[in-house]
Amino acid sequence: MKNTGLSKFTRILLAVCGIALVISIFVPLWSIYLEAPQYPEGLSMFLWANKITGEYEIINGLNHYIGMKTIHPEDFWEFEVLPYALGFFALLCFLAAILNKKSWLYVTTVLFLVFGVAFMVDFWLWEYDYGHNLDPNAAIVVPGMSYQPPLIGFKQLLNFGAYSYPNIGGGIMFAVAGILAILAVIEYRKPTSERVLS
Repeated sequence: MKNTGLSKFTRILLAVCGIALVISIFVPLWSIYLEAPQYPEGLSMFLWANKITGEYEIINGLNHYIGMKTIHPEDFWEFEVLPYALGFFALLCFLAAILNKKSWLYVTTVLFLVFGVAFMVDFWLWEYDYGHNLDPNAAIVVPGMSYQPPLIGFKQLLNFGAYSYPNIGGGIMFAVAGILAILAVIEYRKPTSERVLS
C-alpha cells in the first residue's frame, strides 16, 4: 500500500506554522512610516488583524489638505475577517500535522497561497483607492498627482517619504507561505514506499 503519510520533520514544522499563525493574530501585520522635514521623528501607522494603531489621526489631518480620505478602523471590513481567516489556516496546519496526510498538506498550502495573494491584492487596491480617489476641492491640488503608498518599499510623495513593509505578523505570513510551499514540494518529490504484505 502506498505511503501517503508525512515525515516527522514536516509534521513538526506544520505545528510550528499553526502556532505562528495564531501569534500573527495578536501582533502588527504591516507598518507604514512617513518622514518629512516638519516631522523628523516620523509618523507611524500599524495595521493589525483587527485594528489600526499608531499616529493615523495625525496622518488623517495632514492628508485632509491634499484631499485624501480619512482612515477609520470601522471602514475596514477586513478587520472582521482576518482574525478568523488566520485562525482557520492555523487549524488547517494543525489538522494536516495530526491527520498525517499529504493531501491535507497540499490543500493547506494551496489555500494559504491563494489567501496570501488575495490579501496582498486587497491591500494594494485599498492603497490605490486611498491615493487616487482625491477630493477635487481640497486645499492643495497638484494636477496629475496621486498619493498611493508603496505596497512594499519606499516612495516619495511630495515632501513626505513613505515606507511600507511587513511587521511581525506579515513576516510570519510570508514565512509560513514559504515553509508550506517547500514542505509540499519535498513531500511530493519524496518516493512513495510500498508496504510488502506477508
